[in-house]
Amino acid sequence: MSQATVELLQKYYEAFNAQDMGTFLSLLTDDVVHDINQGDREVGKDTFAAFMDRMNQNYKETIVDIVVMSNVEGDRAAVEFTVLGEYLATDEGLPEANGQTYKLPAGAFFDIREGKVARVTNYYNLEDWIAQVSA
Repeated sequence: MSQATVELLQKYYEAFNAQDMGTFLSLLTDDVVHDINQGDREVGKDTFAAFMDRMNQNYKETIVDIVVMSNVEGDRAAVEFTVLGEYLATDEGLPEANGQTYKLPAGAFFDIREGKVARVTNYYNLEDWIAQVSA
């Protein structure tokens, strides 16, 4: 495992949890690829920043139980974690929000280039999330 990659991804999730978008975005390449769970692929740091703005308006999430794994070269990694969240505002095409809380197992896959995140592919079970916020 690459210690530098492990530390980069720990910092990535620390910044996410602290809502420190400046630090969070500084850890991405300018041409970062973001594969949205069960959605589209977006490219570019500005596009990722816009996605995070929407997410932060609609959801309050904390990532816990983080386990980071990487290949020896440090250019690929996977992270398993749990999302503890609150659904703050209705997101388009999803159930109505009224402050529901949720707990989801999730994961992400990363490409790392020159010490920054060049691709992130997130995965969680959308049907599980819908069931939790619809209960």
